[in-house]
Amino acid sequence: MKYMIMLPLTQKDVDAMAKWSPQDLAALHGFMAKWNNDLVESGEFVDAHGLTAPVHTRRVSLKDGVPVVTDGPYAETQEVLGGYTIVDCAGFDRATEIAAKLVNTPHPADASLVHDWHVDIRPIAEQAAESLE
Repeated sequence: MKYMIMLPLTQKDVDAMAKWSPQDLAALHGFMAKWNNDLVESGEFVDAHGLTAPVHTRRVSLKDGVPVVTDGPYAETQEVLGGYTIVDCAGFDRATEIAAKLVNTPHPADASLVHDWHVDIRPIAEQAAESLE
């Protein structure tokens, strides 16, 4: 079964990371590279991408029957999708085990995030009817 592991962030998180030292950024990138490579080696990796900063987000909504476009960033505490990884693994428990490794993501000791660090895991619907369950 395929699962999407979603990594949320806010614009404030991105702004704070821009102030990290090169060593702290290298530690983060090394950690993520190893995490992804471990998934490739286990045969569970399907796809992964980081997304640009929330400032580059555009939201389209409907108001009085007319599309309304709002450019990001949104309120500094509003989370958006910062990146994702898709895995194909034995089940929800295994997807959770994979995602749980992200709780040890390195960061500077004095780094603060706007929100509690977490990731979300959702099964990917293989057929339209599954998305309604």
